[in-house]
Amino acid sequence: MSHDAPSGDFEGFGGRHVPESLEEPLAQLASSFDEIHDTDEFRERFRGYLRDFAGRPTPVFHAERLSEEYGAQIYLKREDLLHGGAHKINNCLGQAILAEEAGKTRLIAETGAGQHGVATAMVGALVGLQTEIYMGKKDAERQTMNVFRMRLMGAEVNEVTRGRSGLADAVDVALEDFAANVEDTHYMVGSVVGPDPFPRMVREFQSVIGREARDQIRDETGRLPDAAVACVGGGSNAIGLFHAFRDDDVDFYGAEGGGKGEGSGQHAAPLAEGEEGVMHGMKTRTLDDDTEVHSVSAGLDYPAVGPEHAMFRAVGRCDYRAVEDDDALDAFRELAELEGIIPALESSHAVALAKEIAAEMDEDDVILVNLSGRGDKDMEQAAEMFELG
Repeated sequence: MSHDAPSGDFEGFGGRHVPESLEEPLAQLASSFDEIHDTDEFRERFRGYLRDFAGRPTPVFHAERLSEEYGAQIYLKREDLLHGGAHKINNCLGQAILAEEAGKTRLIAETGAGQHGVATAMVGALVGLQTEIYMGKKDAERQTMNVFRMRLMGAEVNEVTRGRSGLADAVDVALEDFAANVEDTHYMVGSVVGPDPFPRMVREFQSVIGREARDQIRDETGRLPDAAVACVGGGSNAIGLFHAFRDDDVDFYGAEGGGKGEGSGQHAAPLAEGEEGVMHGMKTRTLDDDTEVHSVSAGLDYPAVGPEHAMFRAVGRCDYRAVEDDDALDAFRELAELEGIIPALESSHAVALAKEIAAEMDEDDVILVNLSGRGDKDMEQAAEMFELG
């Protein structure tokens, strides 16, 4: 169910809503992507990096104790086992190769939870490109170890203090940098957001998740899952999982950051509670100005969402639900206690949603959850919340 045209139109969502200064650079990037990513040379190099540097393939794990607790068969796609601790490295490797092919000498990126920033710093060091990261001051303060990791690998980290000092503000500053330095700079967008070609480009590089998982779950269970579940901030890990199942009889569920709960005015759930609008160069679903963008997980703390998710919502292909902070924290602890796996707080939202939909299913039904990242980055925050340590 891939409705996008080469222009990045997803049933009226997406597009390229940018200042004139960005139109030509984006057109050049789209042309470069369309020409290069399907070549044998690119695919061979990309697969080699995914295998030898990132650590693919990642396994699918049957979480038996969690399944018994939740009431359906829960399988986890273990993106948390990748180098760097999250799915972000898949996209960064693909974009780094594109940047090199285009003759760029500098990478820039925005980051929220820091996982995309870390992955960008990793590939910058790998291929020898100058790297600069923009991160909201609020996020940098709650993800200090990821800031250190980025700097250790040679990246310059700029803490953004404008606006609400969050991910959206980091994106704004990164776009301004890109517009001013297009000749030598590649903007390493971290999710399926922004103007074309970024949403379809990032999807292409993240779709390895679903392709692997589709084969693995069939090998494990003899059939496809009944449901596929992932957390949704910008939405790249979710699109990465969903894309391989788009034409199958598999229900899609997306877990947004429900924050303090319905009616609180403090959440990050544009699909569940937002409206249509234009942000960061794309037409999509956004939050209004009266909403305080909030999630316990920095990676979901974003006031918009990828346009393909907005399209999936509009056509009824995916059920998006807001998962509150407290429910995500409960799932974080349950997965750790029952399976010995500490998930990222972002991924904990997906686990919490799996618990919710398992209650609506039979015990033999199969739920495939994308465990998009590990919780190392969240340990200090979690220890304070649980009063541990």
